[in-house]
Amino acid sequence: MKIWICPGSFDPVTMGHIDIIKRARKMCDHLIIAIGVNDEKKATFTFDERKEFVEKCTKDMDNVEVDTFEGLLINYASKKKATAIVKGLRAISDFEYELQMALLNKKLDEKIETVFLMTSINYSHLSSSAIKSIAKYDGEIKGLVPDVIHDDIYLKLKKGK
Repeated sequence: MKIWICPGSFDPVTMGHIDIIKRARKMCDHLIIAIGVNDEKKATFTFDERKEFVEKCTKDMDNVEVDTFEGLLINYASKKKATAIVKGLRAISDFEYELQMALLNKKLDEKIETVFLMTSINYSHLSSSAIKSIAKYDGEIKGLVPDVIHDDIYLKLKKGK
């Protein structure tokens, strides 16, 4: 069975993330969306909120599971018996960082591959940070995030003002 891990902070999940998830799930038997703790980033949404958002967005995808993890991604992937880690790339700058991570992960566990998917051109400009900035200042994020979480994002960001 081909189990792939699609890791990220998903703070919040965007249409770019959903694009990668939909495409990756066609290439494996089981795709685990793994929401990780990144101590270098201060999350706007709680772990539970991010997990709930991703679950809402993927509820109709039969071979997709949403999970959370702490620690090294490669250890989590090994524990889940994953054959690959899938990463979406928007730009050259993403590739440089992700290549370094892929090489380190390969050194730590040579059985797990890294698969890079280029983000569709429609979403190459999207980032979770941009979504938060737009929504915080009353900009419209319709079409940039899944409809099922659109209002949730605004509600959370308006409470913080």
